[in-house]
Amino acid sequence: MIHSLFLINSSGDIFLEKHWKSVVSRSVCDYFFEAQERATEAENVPPVIPTPHHYLLSVYRHKIFFVAVIQTEVPPLFVIEFLHRVVDTFQDYFGVCSEPVIKDNVVVVYEVLEEMLDNGFPLATESNILKELIKPPTILRTVVNTITGSTNVGDQLPTGQLSVVPWRRTGVKYTNNEAYFDVIEEIDAIIDKSGSTITAEIQGVIDACVKLTGMPDLTLSFMNPRLLDDVSFHPCVRFKRWESERILSFIPPDGNFRLLSYHVSAQNLVAIPVYVKHNISFRDSSSLGRFEITVGPKQTMGKTVEGVIVTSQMPKGVLNMSLTPSQGTHTFDPVTKMLSWDVGKINPQKLPSLKGTMSLQAGASKPDENPTINLQFKIQQLAISGLKVNRLDMYGEKYKPFKGIKYMTKAGKFQVRT
Repeated sequence: MIHSLFLINSSGDIFLEKHWKSVVSRSVCDYFFEAQERATEAENVPPVIPTPHHYLLSVYRHKIFFVAVIQTEVPPLFVIEFLHRVVDTFQDYFGVCSEPVIKDNVVVVYEVLEEMLDNGFPLATESNILKELIKPPTILRTVVNTITGSTNVGDQLPTGQLSVVPWRRTGVKYTNNEAYFDVIEEIDAIIDKSGSTITAEIQGVIDACVKLTGMPDLTLSFMNPRLLDDVSFHPCVRFKRWESERILSFIPPDGNFRLLSYHVSAQNLVAIPVYVKHNISFRDSSSLGRFEITVGPKQTMGKTVEGVIVTSQMPKGVLNMSLTPSQGTHTFDPVTKMLSWDVGKINPQKLPSLKGTMSLQAGASKPDENPTINLQFKIQQLAISGLKVNRLDMYGEKYKPFKGIKYMTKAGKFQVRT
């Protein structure tokens, strides 16, 4: 199925390649580079690129393109999901997934990729199974391997591979038994000039960190499970029980994993947590323009909006900007015309604002359209969809675990038109 994998950095250099079925020449990536040149941003490169003899499927994460080469018809989402699993595995193994880290651990990377695919077909993609097959790198293990010439490959097969629960190893023991769940929601929205919502949707995930002794059986129930549509589960979830009772019943993998991802697209269910008041004006005859924006909270259930960053791509005619923020710091790059304002926390009693003037090219015509404003923000302890976990129960083991649920809302692609 997957013949080769190429890792390409943002400069367009192939810094790692892995072949399974047959060696595919690097020249196949020229089609990818052409598509990359046509795209204005890295995120806009088409995920599927047909070539005369191959298909190129790619994902872009951590400023790296993961490009898979296939020769036959396969479901594209199958390959894309596998590529995301590769990135998540690298992140789990090395802490971060970046070009320098991958280069530093290139032997482990090749060993992991060899186990994840067998003759081009996915084999072991569960992180805790892989960690039994290929030991994660540590300083001591690296030194020992260098001196003795040994590798990180495990001595025996993972116990989970031979059981009916392949995602969980047997004989797990912990002194502290804990189960933590993070409900993380990303809101994508486009707001028009008048403040009305053109489109809004929520992409949500529930990430888990489960460290429990033995073979526990967990059930997780929600206050309002009907909110969730387009739900994607980890293989451990019993789907029939979810369909009939809307309860998540599962034997969890050991350690970190994504329990489910979901989508909320009904406009009436998506609350917009922030608003932007803006006054951006260009005059025909003048070389000066006016710029004024204010950011405030809205429908946040009393929670604090923090980590607010406002960015805007100004028109080419703007030479410079003289602005004064009421809080935070701002920068304007006269070359790229990118304005960035790091606001920080929003205090509802004193709303942050950025005001000032723009210097425009003399004699140049007024810009055709006003710039759009992009927002990033985080709200702790709030799931903007209103999703709430009702209870978490454990069966099959005698001890009482420590349980914790955390909520967070953050901005995905959040755009305000002016």
